[in-house]
Amino acid sequence: MKLLGQKNSINVRKVLWTCAELGLSPEREDWGGAPRKTSDPGFLLVNPKGLVPVLVDDDIVLTESNTICRYLAMREGRLDLLPDSTKQRAMVESWMDWQATDLNTAWRVAFMGLVRKHPDFGDPNSQSQSVENWNAAMRFLDAHLHRSGDHVCGDSFTLADIVLALSANRWRLTPMDRPILDSVDARMERLASRPGFRTHCQNGIP
Repeated sequence: MKLLGQKNSINVRKVLWTCAELGLSPEREDWGGAPRKTSDPGFLLVNPKGLVPVLVDDDIVLTESNTICRYLAMREGRLDLLPDSTKQRAMVESWMDWQATDLNTAWRVAFMGLVRKHPDFGDPNSQSQSVENWNAAMRFLDAHLHRSGDHVCGDSFTLADIVLALSANRWRLTPMDRPILDSVDARMERLASRPGFRTHCQNGIP
């Protein structure tokens, strides 16, 4: 098994944390920056999308971080991380999809402008709107966590906790004004005992 992508990528870290929970240690190759850019023709042969992560597992090549996480949980038969109950699994996947769509969209301009300093995202007004949208999304998550129990989908730790903890870590480390969200903070504290959290989330990388 091989994982293509740099460790500073939030989407690669989703997969690495999932692997830590599963006791897997895939061989990893750095792709996504100098000297191995994803525009390299060799990389594009593996993933024409030009994005990381990519998981190569024998004869299957998978892209999209949340899909890779789900595949690995199913591969290892970990029904605690991805339940086989239709209703429970749908709940986990719905929060994973929310992270990949609504939450990612909210933070894009703020993160790319304030952290990555990308010139295409330097407009202060656009950054301010993105910060407002990002904080609103995190308030929504905080309100849900206040009702849901110890974890995103109730009392059990699932893949939804992995992807949303990494998102919360990014939110907390981005240099911007943000509200105090007690339920988000409490959830991050609960996860601190997990080695995968300490290595791949609570690591000073937004």
